[in-house]
Amino acid sequence: MKNEINILCIGDVVGSIGCEFLRSKLSVLKRIEGIDAVIVNGENSADGNGITPVSAKHILDSGADIITGGNHSFRRPEMHTVLDESDCIIRPANYPEGTYGKGYTIIDLGFTRIGVINILGVVYTESLDCPFKTADSIIEKLKNDGIKNILIDIHAEATAEKKALAYHLDGRVSAVFGTHTHTQTADEQILPNGTGFITDLGMVGPTDSVLGVKSELAIKKMKDKLPVRFAIADGKCHLDGCIFTIDVKTAKCTCVERIHIE
Repeated sequence: MKNEINILCIGDVVGSIGCEFLRSKLSVLKRIEGIDAVIVNGENSADGNGITPVSAKHILDSGADIITGGNHSFRRPEMHTVLDESDCIIRPANYPEGTYGKGYTIIDLGFTRIGVINILGVVYTESLDCPFKTADSIIEKLKNDGIKNILIDIHAEATAEKKALAYHLDGRVSAVFGTHTHTQTADEQILPNGTGFITDLGMVGPTDSVLGVKSELAIKKMKDKLPVRFAIADGKCHLDGCIFTIDVKTAKCTCVERIHIE
């Protein structure tokens, strides 16, 4: 049995161009870094926003084990049934009871199991159940099922909310990583009680863009204050993420490595 596992967490995949770039890089990255499991945020993986069955399948076929979501998880109606049926695609757990899909899942590596939880922040986003109480409840369920190694994707706008949740859970989960802003932060760290953390993983998509969108469209929206139909930029791409090395027995993070690939 391995003493440590390497979990690769990848930021928001933007559009079909991001999906293609992910596919071109992921298999080699997994081999070079000795990756045991891959978690990818895919809520923006469809052209025009949201996630579709096609973009989800593309991400999973490219080598991801789990797809996490966010505030755009339900934008495409054709995805609702998939969310209900899949154990590999999750959405934020703090949506109301009865919402399509599930908010957490389990990766079974044979020698150990990994719990993955998806949470949506409530500062500047949606008015949902408390992220802190939601996380507490699911962590208790997972640990009662014997699962110690737990990672959380906090899809949120506010840096303070992401950091506060990480410190709240320090020592109770293996890692907390942020998504949503599409901009990678440089604050990867191991918190005092052994939880790995980064405020935002970043994104997979076009480099010359405003968060993946054609820059001229984003500028027009901000200058004119009128509705604009966004379109995904093209050109060169990059992939952002983070590798969390976790001690299987203690469930503590022993290393956090931020990655940026062009």
